Amino acid sequence: MKLCKWEELPLSMQTEEVKKYYDVLKKKKASLFFKRAFDVVASFFMLLILSPVFLLLAIAIKIDSRGPVFYRQVRVTQYGKRFRIFKFRTMVQNADKIGAQVTANHDSRITRVGRFIRKCRLDEICQLIDVLRGTMTFVGTRPEVPKYVDEYTPEMKATLLLPAGVTSETSVYYKDEDKLLEEAEDTDKVYVEKVLPEKMYYNLKAIERFGFWHDISVLFMTVFAVLGKKYEPKEPYQKVVENEVQEKAQ
Repeated sequence: MKLCKWEELPLSMQTEEVKKYYDVLKKKKASLFFKRAFDVVASFFMLLILSPVFLLLAIAIKIDSRGPVFYRQVRVTQYGKRFRIFKFRTMVQNADKIGAQVTANHDSRITRVGRFIRKCRLDEICQLIDVLRGTMTFVGTRPEVPKYVDEYTPEMKATLLLPAGVTSETSVYYKDEDKLLEEAEDTDKVYVEKVLPEKMYYNLKAIERFGFWHDISVLFMTVFAVLGKKYEPKEPYQKVVENEVQEKAQ
């Protein structure tokens, strides 16, 4: 995996806010190489091993409701490029046209099989295909839909220096994100104004700490989180905001 030259970045990313993160990654050539090598090897073998699971899920989805097996929504990855992500379909067909683009726990669009798949967190295992293709990586900022990327601040765009990820520290902290949105009257508004800034704060911190072995530790965190372990950020976002307010007031 290589970083493109600074002058080859989209103009919207050639800013001072992005430059400091670019400089961090520029020094991590070995980690970037091993990151891609690991993505290719691990995703290939996992796809082979999990192929029976893929088949069973595909059959269950088709029996349960009309529509395709995969949900191919447009997301944004490295350098702002758009791609169609692979996810096992857990909602009724054309769900994105009859509701918000983020999903709460109680969402009536979720199918019976879809609810089970979400509970077991199996809907995203087919993103191994995206990892093998290079449109995604195992560890990185979760891919957003263009609608939410348009809301990024100049600093948030630094997360687009790397491919979108299947998991991340942020994903572990916000693994119950749908519960946070459950009581919201306007899901999109709450997501953009409250959830997105918090998530992006941790995503940017992850770039500052970027390294191959850090990626491996995040993969282990993800496994333990799926098994039920709770993780809390060492630096709660709310306290960070409070400290910034106090500093400005002084």
